[in-house]
Amino acid sequence: MNVLLVGLGRWGEKHLRVLQELGVELWVADVSEARRGFAVKAGVAPERAVEDFRRALPHVDAVDLVTPADTHLALARECLEAGRHCFVEKPLALTYAEGRELARVVHATGRVLQVGHIFRFHPVTTALREQLASGAVGPVRYATGRFTGFKRPRTDVGVTQTDAIHYFDLFAHLLGRRPTAVTALLRDYLGRGMDDCSFATVEYDGVPAFIEAGYFAPGTSRDCVIVGEQATLSADFGSSEVTVHGNRHV
Repeated sequence: MNVLLVGLGRWGEKHLRVLQELGVELWVADVSEARRGFAVKAGVAPERAVEDFRRALPHVDAVDLVTPADTHLALARECLEAGRHCFVEKPLALTYAEGRELARVVHATGRVLQVGHIFRFHPVTTALREQLASGAVGPVRYATGRFTGFKRPRTDVGVTQTDAIHYFDLFAHLLGRRPTAVTALLRDYLGRGMDDCSFATVEYDGVPAFIEAGYFAPGTSRDCVIVGEQATLSADFGSSEVTVHGNRHV
């Protein structure tokens, strides 16, 4: 498969490494000459490192977009309309309207559009789905998710759209339900004009999920808890561990 990677920033470097490990025929595009040079040093053929992504579109089957969130709509739409499948890093778009526009383009073009919600494909998620499907947990009462720790904040979106969003998608995937209500408390402690601390409550057709994301809590937390009538599941995506707790209240 021929793939075009658009965007060679901090996260684009990770995509570059993984795409090379997968053995795809790789093109890259970035407006920065220095970043294109980085890709060439990493093994990309010089003639396949271009400034304008449009130059590479005729040569590829799919596009991997790792660019600032405010570019996702325009870039993904152009790639889809050019007949290319498209993978977009989260968040897919900045607004609901932008997301619906991309859905419209997908239906019109028949191309595949995928969002980088990597928790869906984590072994922990597979284990959680198996436990929920077995019936051992019973009806789910509520869930919690935490994505916190010191790290360099993204500059294009707040922590809700870059980190809490993992759990918005994960719980919809695990519960098989769409969100029906959302409330949230957001704070901009760093004064950057976007949230860096987020506490969200998302209801999935009667099942509430409480999700925390932020840049201030010590350590690194990537965990969740799913409380059922019969048992409770605790999962750690960092250590790839899932524990089943029998509900016993004395």
